[in-house]
Amino acid sequence: MPFGSLWLQVVIAAVAVFVLSFLAHMVLKHHRADHRLIPDEGGVAAALRKAGGAPGTYMIPHCDDHGQFKDPAFRKRFEDGPVAIVTILRNGPPNMAKHLGLWFGFCLFVSFTAAYVARHTLAPGAEGMRVMQITGAVAFAAYGLGYVQDAIWHGMPWPSSFRGMADALAYALATGAVFCWMWPAA
Repeated sequence: MPFGSLWLQVVIAAVAVFVLSFLAHMVLKHHRADHRLIPDEGGVAAALRKAGGAPGTYMIPHCDDHGQFKDPAFRKRFEDGPVAIVTILRNGPPNMAKHLGLWFGFCLFVSFTAAYVARHTLAPGAEGMRVMQITGAVAFAAYGLGYVQDAIWHGMPWPSSFRGMADALAYALATGAVFCWMWPAA
């Protein structure tokens, strides 16, 4: 099957996910609880400004060498806290056009990847539920499994991860449904 026969499905699946993500974030607003107000926000912001950290991700306390964990003074810094991973963004309001454009590009990439895998595992005229299973599984892995990694390694609260994975499941179902509906006939 020529890959070009799947481009319309790729675009429609990406648009469907984009619309679903809009509904999840702007209508349902179930991600409101993902970020909380830090106590003394002004004082923390002033301390970060004074420190002069450029945009990036920082660990507090910072460890260059795992051998440092043998040092009781270093271990005490962890025990005394706070232990944090801090991401500093560029100053100014978020550039929503840029973020939405990047998100749509990612949606296209995920849909393209689902189409690529499906093209190499399914034939034209394949049974609809099989098409949905393959493309949905690829989409779920792409949209959702990173939340587990973030919870394990970056301290993302599990409820936030589960909300993200619930979104990923909806995105996967939408992706699978589009490919099922529009899969080329034999």
